[in-house]
Amino acid sequence: MRELVYYVAVSLDGFIADPDGGADAFLVEGDHSPVLLEEFGDALPGHVMAALGLEPPRDRFDTVLMGWNTLIPGLEIGIDSPYPHLRQYVASRSDKPVAPDVTLMSDPLATVRELKQESGLDIWLCGGGELAGVLIDEIDRLVLKRNPFAFGSGIPLFGAAPSAPRRFDLVSARPFASGVVVEEYVARRG
Repeated sequence: MRELVYYVAVSLDGFIADPDGGADAFLVEGDHSPVLLEEFGDALPGHVMAALGLEPPRDRFDTVLMGWNTLIPGLEIGIDSPYPHLRQYVASRSDKPVAPDVTLMSDPLATVRELKQESGLDIWLCGGGELAGVLIDEIDRLVLKRNPFAFGSGIPLFGAAPSAPRRFDLVSARPFASGVVVEEYVARRG
């Protein structure tokens, strides 16, 4: 069965964005970058791949889920389909205009359960925190790019509290000279 993987940058104090929703403080360059590009290259936006002259690898994910607020920065700069190499789903409580290759989902939980039953690569949950909170019981794996700073406040990793404590077991932690630590956790079931 396919896994739902929450792969996201996070601050030391557990925020995936600053109070205004910005993520500019996260370290893009450094010795962690080549490793992430090699292992999670298909999580790069299409316009970034084009600028780097890369072809989408499509070896880790074939589907991406995001909240409406995660899509907004792309829309603001004219990118209405940020991951054209993946099946794109955007959570929204209301009908909104989206690109033809983007699917709105009003019931993310039902959508994830259906997607998990299909064959294919893993499903990437790229944000936001509120959507991650709704989907926490369906998340199979967390891959956190923990950055060496604190926001103090902002958008939390999980914006909606789970109905009960959710246990994830650390399976690896890779520190880099840049200060970024890539932590991987798997959901403990049962």
